[in-house]
Amino acid sequence: MIQSMTGYGKAVVTYKEKKINVELKSLNSKALDLSTRIAPLYREKEMEIRQTIAGVLVRGKIDFSIWVEKDAGSEALPINSQLIENYYRQIKSISERIGVPEPADWFASLLRMPDVMAKNDAEELCEEEWAAVKDAVDKAICQLLTFRIQEGEALESKFTEKIDNIEALLKQLEPYEKLRVEKIRSRIIEGLSNIPEVEYDKNRLEQELIYYIEKLDISEEKQRLANHLKYFRETMGEKAGQGKKLGFIAQEMGREINTTGSKSNNAEMQNIVVKMKDELEQIKEQVLNAL
Repeated sequence: MIQSMTGYGKAVVTYKEKKINVELKSLNSKALDLSTRIAPLYREKEMEIRQTIAGVLVRGKIDFSIWVEKDAGSEALPINSQLIENYYRQIKSISERIGVPEPADWFASLLRMPDVMAKNDAEELCEEEWAAVKDAVDKAICQLLTFRIQEGEALESKFTEKIDNIEALLKQLEPYEKLRVEKIRSRIIEGLSNIPEVEYDKNRLEQELIYYIEKLDISEEKQRLANHLKYFRETMGEKAGQGKKLGFIAQEMGREINTTGSKSNNAEMQNIVVKMKDELEQIKEQVLNAL
């Protein structure tokens, strides 16, 4: 089954006063290209997070983010009242000693002094909180995988439609191919008959016609293209992760279609080949999104 490389997943868990958000975005890329934005408390687990993502998502340009929202009450830093009183006494003493006016707004001035807003002790990540975060990471990955599968189903439907169209166009070549041989034969014989006093060996003419027509024969190209179309269908049914393989098959399909066009030597056949190229180009554009 095809999976798309495009996907999105998000999970939110609550731990005490924290609301922990985990978000994953994925786009197409030739290899795994993972960038992370992780809240400082969880950075020690970055390698573990990367290994988890790489083991499941395999390929794609992936943006991973963890950020924390806290309750409004928990965001307020405590004010160091003892330090404020100390600053007040020192400023008042200096003002009296050197004759400098005291601040007009004492409170605003004191709150701007260093270390007045006391910082909390550095947080440490406990096992319980990490378990909650890891659960959110797993849920976000699972959600992104579900998104990829849904997008992959749409891709598979699109590919099937385009392969059907190319197969139908391939069959449309047959009647023109047969008529082309007769037209070539008639045109050459007519040209020779219009040249006066020319004698030619009919057996030799037949040999040359056969040689010329064989050079324009597209039977092998048609057979190889049919095989590639069948192989493309079979590959779509294999396990996820066949995007590169589908791209290679599409390239081989393009070679056979191009060769068929160069050998066609017939306006109607070349028009059909152009339609086949258009269908294949749409496959090539979308196969870049396949995992």
